[in-house]
Amino acid sequence: MDRVTHAHEGPLALFLIGMQIRQPWRLDVVVPTFRAMPPMIAELEENRAAAARGEAENHGYLGSRIVLDGRGPTVLQWWRSAEDIYRYASATDLAHRPAWRAFYRYAAKAPTAVTIWHETYAVPAGGYESIYAGGRLLGLGALSGVVPVARRGERARERMSGAA
Repeated sequence: MDRVTHAHEGPLALFLIGMQIRQPWRLDVVVPTFRAMPPMIAELEENRAAAARGEAENHGYLGSRIVLDGRGPTVLQWWRSAEDIYRYASATDLAHRPAWRAFYRYAAKAPTAVTIWHETYAVPAGGYESIYAGGRLLGLGALSGVVPVARRGERARERMSGAA
């Protein structure tokens, strides 16, 4: 079985964002909250593709994955930097800002119907490691491509420190 690790080099930011549905009968809040994220992901994916073709300035979004559990969805997003996340979130001409304002308008009707949350982790170069075995790539390896494990180190400690 081939063992590989991510090809990404340099710093990155991991952004986790999700919602917990606390009052599922409040469809007037739950549904628009749930529907808010897909257009933002689509916008970021379109920008990433356009930037790769040289047709747009790259927002710094590397990709994402959605995880569902019994409490609601969580989106894991990989970015070049926390500054890129902040720049996207505050841009008045992109999808996030209007969605954020709309959420506070409809959530005011039932403030405890959903909980939205996010966490941002700024990770310096060499502050992360990965390994993939078994053929299907996930996470950073799926977004950045992969290289043989031996290139970065056989052990997690070696890959994390860049000591290989």
